[in-house]
Amino acid sequence: MLSDMRLRNFSPRTMTCYTEHVARFALYFGRSPETLGPEEVRRYQVYLVEEKKASWSGFNQAVCALRFLYKVTLARDWPVTHIPFAKRPRKLPTVLSAGEVQRLLACVQPLKQRMVLTTAYAAGLRLSEATHLKVSHIDSARMQVRVEQGKGAKDRLVPLSRRLLQELREYWRAVRPATWLFPGRRLAVPLTNSSVQRSCQQAAQAAGLTKRTTPHTLRHSFATHLLEAGIDLLTIQRLLGHRSFSTTMVYLHVTQQRLEAVSSPLDWLPLEQCPPEFEPAR
Repeated sequence: MLSDMRLRNFSPRTMTCYTEHVARFALYFGRSPETLGPEEVRRYQVYLVEEKKASWSGFNQAVCALRFLYKVTLARDWPVTHIPFAKRPRKLPTVLSAGEVQRLLACVQPLKQRMVLTTAYAAGLRLSEATHLKVSHIDSARMQVRVEQGKGAKDRLVPLSRRLLQELREYWRAVRPATWLFPGRRLAVPLTNSSVQRSCQQAAQAAGLTKRTTPHTLRHSFATHLLEAGIDLLTIQRLLGHRSFSTTMVYLHVTQQRLEAVSSPLDWLPLEQCPPEFEPAR
């Protein structure tokens, strides 16, 4: 299965995710997946929903892994398309105000984690994209940040904020990174996502934020703040690296100006509606 995924140039993260799901499937039955079929797949899906209480995104990842296993690697003759996907609930993204972003970033400790989150907000990056930046990806001459092999194995360029460049230079003088812009404890590997997530959670509590705040919240806030500043959706789509335009359109539902521009029909009603003889006694 790993060889089949390598031949199709799957990302390392996808390969790890798929193999882990197939391993859990085999462990649940205590048998090789080669000896299992559609009935066992269905029973495992029921287990994921009713007993494991898996998230819908995790459930669908398991479905993708099992579909790949039985369709490509094992080439079974039964219709793999009968393994159903779950309909994921559509939720609006959480967005921080500019003031909330400022408070959050001011509370992030230590310096390295603060700069990861600052970069993620300034350039609209996913957390893994920010932690995997290299020093060479910061192009101060052209004022661009190069994002290599983001989601979907795609490269893209995003603008480099002048304020971010100044803060990165101060950070570089303090840390002196060589290859990875944000190295982990071992300089040969980048900072782990989990360490940044912990710092973000602690900073949100210290800043007194009541909204559920994660590193991805800063990416949502980046897109929403650009839209509120008048940047068109097509440009925002390219900056975020979205494959589908409909994914970017979700930010139309959370922009403050659009919501404030809509009045409730209650506000249009005349204040005096009830005739005097029907007025309630005071």
